[in-house]
Amino acid sequence: MMRKNKLGLFYRFLFALAILASLVGLVVYTDACKETAGKAAAMCIELILPSLFPFLVLSNLIIGMGYARTLGRICAPLMRRLFNLSGACAGPFLMGIIGGYPIGAKSAVALYESGQCSRSECERMLSFCNNSGPAFILGVVGSGVFSSSQAGLLLYAAHVLASITVGIAFRSYKKKDVSSAAGHTPVLYEQRRFSSVFTESVTHALASIGNISAFVIFFAVATDLLFTSGILSAFVQTITRLLSPLDIAQSSIERIAVGFLEMTSGLSGLSGAANSIGSQLAMAAFMLGWAGISVHCQVISFLDSGGLSLKPYILGKFLHGAISAVYVRFFLAASGIGIPAAAYAQVELLSYIRSPAIIAYATAGCAAVAVLFALPYIFKFFRKPL
Repeated sequence: MMRKNKLGLFYRFLFALAILASLVGLVVYTDACKETAGKAAAMCIELILPSLFPFLVLSNLIIGMGYARTLGRICAPLMRRLFNLSGACAGPFLMGIIGGYPIGAKSAVALYESGQCSRSECERMLSFCNNSGPAFILGVVGSGVFSSSQAGLLLYAAHVLASITVGIAFRSYKKKDVSSAAGHTPVLYEQRRFSSVFTESVTHALASIGNISAFVIFFAVATDLLFTSGILSAFVQTITRLLSPLDIAQSSIERIAVGFLEMTSGLSGLSGAANSIGSQLAMAAFMLGWAGISVHCQVISFLDSGGLSLKPYILGKFLHGAISAVYVRFFLAASGIGIPAAAYAQVELLSYIRSPAIIAYATAGCAAVAVLFALPYIFKFFRKPL
C-alpha cells in the first residue's frame, strides 16, 4: 500500500512538472502556439463541424427513437455469429464506419446507458466500433493528402476489414458475461415524441462537437509546443538511433510520433513525404486505425459516466492500426495497385475540405443512413397481410 502511495505521489509530481513546463512553453512560444491554435480551430469549423455534427444527431436519434432495437432484430444473427453481440449493437458499428470518430464510441456508450446492451457488450463494441468514416478517408486523406481516389478506397477497405477482424478477435472477451451485469439493469424502452428526442439529439451533438474540438485544438498546440521546444525532436532522434538496425528513416518516426498524438496532423505531414508509396499508405493506415491520443481522450470523456474499462478500447485501437497497415501492404502486393508519383504533391489538407469529393461522400453517407432508417419500415410494410 505504501509503495502504491509513493508511486501515486511520483506520478502527481510528474504531472505537476509537465503542467508547469507547458505554462512556461506557452509564455515563451506564445506566437507559435496562437498560430497553431488558430489553424486547429479553423479545421474544427471547416472539417469537424460539418462532417461529424449531422452524424452525431442521427446516431442520437437512432438510439432515442428506439431504431437500434428494430435494427437489432434484423441484424441479430449476424452480430451474434461474428462478434458475440446482441443485434442492437449493429447500430453503433454501422454508425462508426459511416460517421467517423468518435461517433461509434458515443453510440456504444449511449446504447449501454439506455440499458440496451450489457457492460461487457459495450466494452467489446468499443474495441472495434469507433472508426474513421468514408468522408474523411476517401475525401480528406485520399483526395487531399494523396491526391488519389485509389489510395482512399484502399485505405477505407483496409480500415473496415481491420475493424471487423478486431471485433472477431474480441468476441471471446468476457464471453460468459452475457447478462446486463456490473450492476447495470436494462430499462424498459418508452416511446418518446420525435420533437423531444430531436431537440435532445441536437443539443447533445453540439455539446459533443465542442468537446471534440477542444481536444483537437489542445493536442495540436501540445504537439507544436513539443516540436518547437525540441523535446519531441530529441525523442524522435533517440528512437531513430535505437531502431537504426531496422534502417527506419527519422522522418517516418517523426510522422508516426505526431500521428500517435493527433491523427489529422500526422496524416497531413505525409503529404509530399519522400518515403515509398507503400510506406506512406501503411503509415496512414496505422494512424487511421490508432486514431491518436486526441481521439482517445474524447472517448474517455464518454466512458467516465458509465464506469467502463478503457483497456479493451486501447488494445483494440492499437491492433486496428497494426492490422490496417498489414492489410494495406498485402493489398498493394496482391493487386499491384499503382499510385501516380504526382499524387505526392505538397498540398494543404484544408484546401480539399470543400472539394466535390467530400460533398459526394458525405451525401452518400447520409443517403446510407436514410436507407438504414427506412429498411425496418419497408420490411414491416411487406410483412403485413393484404
